[in-house]
Amino acid sequence: MGEILRSILFNLFFYLVTFILGLILPFAMIGPSRKGAVVICDLWSNLQRWGVVHICGVKVVVEGQIPSGSVFVAVKHEAMFEAVDMPTFLDFPAVFAKVELLKLPSWGPAAARYGLVPVERDQGAKALRAMLAAARKLSQENRPLVIFPEGTRMPHGEKPALQAGFAGLYKMIGLPVVPVAVNSGPLLRGFWKRRGTVTYRIGETIPPGLPREEVEARVHAAINALND
Repeated sequence: MGEILRSILFNLFFYLVTFILGLILPFAMIGPSRKGAVVICDLWSNLQRWGVVHICGVKVVVEGQIPSGSVFVAVKHEAMFEAVDMPTFLDFPAVFAKVELLKLPSWGPAAARYGLVPVERDQGAKALRAMLAAARKLSQENRPLVIFPEGTRMPHGEKPALQAGFAGLYKMIGLPVVPVAVNSGPLLRGFWKRRGTVTYRIGETIPPGLPREEVEARVHAAINALND
């Protein structure tokens, strides 16, 4: 009964926060500055972490050195938690995400101003060039670029091949890669939440310029380090 109550309370809290902040966002983004969008998006992320810890009873542990600056961060994706948590986990990250998120009312324009990099699958060379241009511009601001290289959320224990686009971005952007494993799935995937510990395990930094097979193998092994 405790897990049922905690799950209901967390979801009520999280979606109420999302709704209220969504109402504030248009006013926070008046003018050309992105400061308002950054403040609200960071607050949303921080409040999710607060709810996960204090309502769901989940401890969040980080193993290794949190990356910063202009690096390519490849993160395992098991639950919505880590996608929303990135501004709490990292310092002002730019996240690759499906372009549909930019079409959401209030949150879409805020995500664009914050620095979401839109991913348009199967949209050809023009979309790829636009994505690369956005990523390079954001990396020049000394921000970490975050990608979920499997492309979507995966149940805990599954280890699919990386999406083909990851190696291409790695080659063209030319940044070192920091792989990050996370085991959020058993506790936080879906509506029902369970108590326990979610771990971020930060792998060894992978230098730029490696052959595709090598970088894919190293990233695949590192982001799945908590799946055994």
